[in-house]
Amino acid sequence: MNLKAVDKKEKNQVEIIIEVDSEEFESAVGKAFIKNKGRIAVPGFRKGKASRKIIERMYGASVFHPDALDLLLPDVLDYARKESGQKIVGFPQVTDVDIKEDSGGADITVTVSVYPEVKIGEYKGIKAPKPDAEVPESSVDEEISSVRIRNARIEKVDRPAMNGDVTVIDYEGFIEGVPFEGGKGGGYELELGSKTFISGFEEKVVGMAIGEERDIDLVFPDEYTEELAGKAVVFKVKLHEVKEKILPELDDEFAKDVSEFDTLVDYKNYIREKLRKARQEEVDAAFENSLMNVVIETVEADIPEVMIEEQMDYAASNFARQVSAYGMEPAQYLQMMGMTPESFRESIRKSSEKQVMTTLALEKIAEIEGIVPNAEDIEQEYNEAAERYGIELDKLKESVDESRVILDLKTRRAAKIVAEHAIPEKPSESSEEKPGKTAAKPRKPAAKKASAENPESGSQGAEAEDAVAPVKKARKPAAKEAKGAES
Repeated sequence: MNLKAVDKKEKNQVEIIIEVDSEEFESAVGKAFIKNKGRIAVPGFRKGKASRKIIERMYGASVFHPDALDLLLPDVLDYARKESGQKIVGFPQVTDVDIKEDSGGADITVTVSVYPEVKIGEYKGIKAPKPDAEVPESSVDEEISSVRIRNARIEKVDRPAMNGDVTVIDYEGFIEGVPFEGGKGGGYELELGSKTFISGFEEKVVGMAIGEERDIDLVFPDEYTEELAGKAVVFKVKLHEVKEKILPELDDEFAKDVSEFDTLVDYKNYIREKLRKARQEEVDAAFENSLMNVVIETVEADIPEVMIEEQMDYAASNFARQVSAYGMEPAQYLQMMGMTPESFRESIRKSSEKQVMTTLALEKIAEIEGIVPNAEDIEQEYNEAAERYGIELDKLKESVDESRVILDLKTRRAAKIVAEHAIPEKPSESSEEKPGKTAAKPRKPAAKKASAENPESGSQGAEAEDAVAPVKKARKPAAKEAKGAES
């Protein structure tokens, strides 16, 4: 093969012509003949027995050319990537094929998108709001309280249901007197106050006596599934059991039961430090994100559409993995959210554009700063990732290309440079987040709508009995080594 021409077009498009010599082309035609001879009918011959010359005489000399080109293309495209000197993004498109009848070779023209030229403004000395990472004592108390609740004993009681109790109920929903699909459950365990059913349901179960039946009139929220949103519903509910949570005493024995620590004081110190680290990471990440919002405003780049599409593909794949982790099919989840694959992709376009712009900005900063990870850095990154995800090192290296690791190292270091030279400002009272609280996944009814970019904000899907019932999450047992505090 030979690189014949590289012609830059507009909008980061480059046309590359690769010359395939007669020997290479003839070899591909021969392979195409072997591949197809058994499927070509020639009068007087059994299939597969006619020679290449006879087939070409009957069907034309070019009969095997399309398959020959298909066989050649992977090598042609790989050659174009390596020899053109262009940083190609996306998959090249074949735009012309000129077969040389006289020489027996071919000129193959491919059009590719290439990385854009990037210009960037000042990225040092940027100002952005950054709250402090203090953790109030109330956050420590809340964390320990949640651990106590998870380790509570559950005992049946013979009294009306109260907030915080675990109830066992039968329920069935009716709209205009007609039961609707997914609105029925039997022997369902519902914790009152957990906010896993739609608003108002749990509150109206409070006060019910064992064996009592009650009609609960509600209206589905506007952000619910399309077929139910905003509609009045009557749930017929029967209460079978009431179970009370008996919290463990808050003492040294409790600390020993739920952690590796022998005293409550040591356990509280551990919780405090854990929350402080989590809060610091949260603050640092938010600060870095604010800085990058400023930086990308200074970037000038004509971004090829294929780069945005590839980022959208990555985001969609990541979304599908998250949904699948909850035991749901992505297509089923999108349908429940009232979305199509097309509308979902459109919903992630803006964030994908921002991510591409951010990556380009950080790559440019890495170039300006001369950031070049060495072999030791790359190996350490592989080792840490293998340990973090519990994957064998060799298998990780097979699945994650080294160029991706290098890009991650370069952009992380570039982001660190931006943050190290930035000027943190105190957030305004209206925008400052409440310190000491780490992000938590909201618990919502299974059928509430979710952000397309954050499937966890709505249905958490895996074990929902139906469209109305909440997702049952497995309770974590008390364990040593501070496991009670990690969830």
